[in-house]
Amino acid sequence: MRYSTSFAKTSKTAPHDTESVNARFLTQGGFVHQEMAGVYSWLPLGLRVLQKVSTIIREEMNALGAEEVLLPALQPKEGWLTTGRWDSMDDLFKVPSRSGKEYALGPTHEEIVTPLVQQFVKSYKDLPVAVYQLQTKFRDELRAKSGVLRGREFGMKDMYSFHASKEDFEAFYQRAIKAYLQTFSRCGLDAKVVEASGGAFTKKLSHEFQIITPAGEDTILACLSCFFAQNSEIATYKASDRCPQCGGELVMTKGVEAGNIFDLGQRFSEPFNFEVSLEDGSRQKVFMGCYGIGTTRLVGAIVEASHDERGIIWPKSVAPYHIHLISLGSKDRDRQAHIQSAALEIYETLTNQNVEVLWDDRQDSSAGEKFADADLIGLPLRLIISEKTLKEESVEWKARAETEQRLVKVADVLEEVGQFLKPL
Repeated sequence: MRYSTSFAKTSKTAPHDTESVNARFLTQGGFVHQEMAGVYSWLPLGLRVLQKVSTIIREEMNALGAEEVLLPALQPKEGWLTTGRWDSMDDLFKVPSRSGKEYALGPTHEEIVTPLVQQFVKSYKDLPVAVYQLQTKFRDELRAKSGVLRGREFGMKDMYSFHASKEDFEAFYQRAIKAYLQTFSRCGLDAKVVEASGGAFTKKLSHEFQIITPAGEDTILACLSCFFAQNSEIATYKASDRCPQCGGELVMTKGVEAGNIFDLGQRFSEPFNFEVSLEDGSRQKVFMGCYGIGTTRLVGAIVEASHDERGIIWPKSVAPYHIHLISLGSKDRDRQAHIQSAALEIYETLTNQNVEVLWDDRQDSSAGEKFADADLIGLPLRLIISEKTLKEESVEWKARAETEQRLVKVADVLEEVGQFLKPL
């Protein structure tokens, strides 16, 4: 991608009302644009990150054995009346129609997915079933804040599992925890598994997946060596205690919730009378679980966890592009043409090998402006081509997460980039 042809550009100043790191850097870096409180447009750079996060989630949910569906965002009132949540969920958007009917903009999809799966599942032989979707959700937050971490319109992966027995559900639940940890790890995040109350969804215990960051909304007691953590409000250990999982040190810290899983029990199969015949001929309500990851929220959590004072530091797996190629200008016309020609050759060589390159080919921007934009955008690797580097038949190589830079011969760039991206 040539940066000069992209309509969305960086901004030198942060929006005045951005109180969080992700809001400032995602907006200033040209990843998102705020339309109103809690509602964002995702621009080309931001959408590429969101799509990569979604791809990782899809791959892990598919490996778990779940099937992808797409459920309606506009939901009939009747299902919410059946479960008793039409009047009990305070953040439910209710939409009146000219026909006199009312609908809900879905904040969650138990009221849709439960009767849907019920249409196809009649016997224990049809179970277990797990379905998931990546979709837009709506919640009437009184105070949308923290950038894309808390919005009124947001992306989410929600999965629902259906089981003939409690034991089968519990086995799947443990597999889901592992799949979630793998998902966050692939996104470059160190997630902690926190036992917490299920809140509005269920009275049973549930688990949250917290990303450690000073900007976190939650205070948790976390192990420095493994994934164990507890919410400070229900903690049975204290700071400096040894971790019950691995013996590591427990510390009090802040975290951002990036996902959660719930044991729904028969909370939703009961009102819909969703039961199956068992092997002995008896009938039983199915057991259900709910598993959520906020996709747009996860992008914000990555920024909160991986940045410095200059901008974002994207993990390689979710960066919008792998390489930020910068061609610097020259006052000499012939040298300028040589620089652009060399940059074009590297750009085409890399892209032809499926390396994703953002080329800052602007000829009316200073070197300082280009470097500042590169730090703000935060791609994993920066390559600079200039009069100075071409004298050495080289490019300047600098990883975003490192402070050192070095020269790499133009002839060796493709091989070295391949080694740099090899973990992908």
